[in-house]
Amino acid sequence: MVPLILPVALRYGIDPVHLGIIFVANMQIGYITPPVGMNLFIINSMDRETPMLETYKAVGFFVASDILRVILLVALPAITLFLLPM
Repeated sequence: MVPLILPVALRYGIDPVHLGIIFVANMQIGYITPPVGMNLFIINSMDRETPMLETYKAVGFFVASDILRVILLVALPAITLFLLPM
């Protein structure tokens, strides 16, 4: 998706580093979001006694905090760009 979205983002003045960090943060949400989150299956395979539904419920806080993090990154690009040289 990045090769398709990057030219549009550059046209709108979005920094490529900022766009990359947003992409990685969104991918993390996808890895832990039920029902097909790959990391959920890895976590659940470590403890076979815990039902998958309980694992889904346990990651709710982390999904919410990741969504809040992405919202903050989009709203405040200075969070990701403060270390880049001007």
